[in-house]
Amino acid sequence: QVQLEESGGGLVQAGGSLRLSCVANGRTFSNWHMGWFRQAPGKEREIVAAISWSGGSTWYVDSVKDRFAISRDNAKNTVYLQMNSLKPEDTAVYYCAAANYRRSYAAPLNYDSWGQGTQVTVSS
Repeated sequence: QVQLEESGGGLVQAGGSLRLSCVANGRTFSNWHMGWFRQAPGKEREIVAAISWSGGSTWYVDSVKDRFAISRDNAKNTVYLQMNSLKPEDTAVYYCAAANYRRSYAAPLNYDSWGQGTQVTVSS
């Protein structure tokens, strides 16, 4: 497994932007697909965006398409989530997660290494 640490969460007004970062330690970063998940109070955790090990493929849940962008820098062992046009319904704890590159990057159940999460709060 790989150790993950998120940063970049905070409080922002609706319409604003945030960029989340997740640094990985412990194993070769390019051996891992990376994903961002979120969990709002009283709701199940959901996958928001995912990126393949090479960065060549990405996936987004419909609710964030055209607003969020996932990217990675394998030289820095870091994955990013740029969040624009934020809405109050984006409020959640956001988690970074990793899946072995041999598995599908778009399948949430393949993610088995997790960070501790970072809170994102969007005020109306």
